[in-house]
Amino acid sequence: MTTLVIIDAANVIGSVPDGWWRDRRGAAERLRDRLARDGVPGRDEPVELVMVVEGAARGVESVPGVRVDSAPGSGDDRIVELVAEEGRGRATLVVTADRELRRRVGELGAEVTGPRAVRGA
Repeated sequence: MTTLVIIDAANVIGSVPDGWWRDRRGAAERLRDRLARDGVPGRDEPVELVMVVEGAARGVESVPGVRVDSAPGSGDDRIVELVAEEGRGRATLVVTADRELRRRVGELGAEVTGPRAVRGA
C-alpha cells in the first residue's frame, strides 16, 4: 500500500535561513519541485506526497508527484485533518519539527520525522 507523506511546507522551508522570507511562494515552489524530482530520501515504498502550504504560499499549484494543499486557515489544522481523513488505515508520515503538531498527528497514529528528511531532497 502507498504511504501517505504529508509535508509541513512552512516548517520545512523555515528550518533553513536561506532568505525564504523574501519570497515565500517561490520557496514553496522550490521545495515542491525538489520533492517531485527526488521524492523522500530513504523511502523505497511507493509514496503519495502532499505538501500543505499556508499564508503567502497559498495558491502554489500541484505538479505530477506532489499534490499541494492550500490550507484555508492554519496549516497545522489542515495537516491534522488530512491525517484523520486520508491517513486512516494506511501508513502515514508527517514531516515537521513543530512539537505540538507532532503530538497531534502522533495521537492519530502517524509516524513523524523532522525537516532533514526532505531538506536534502
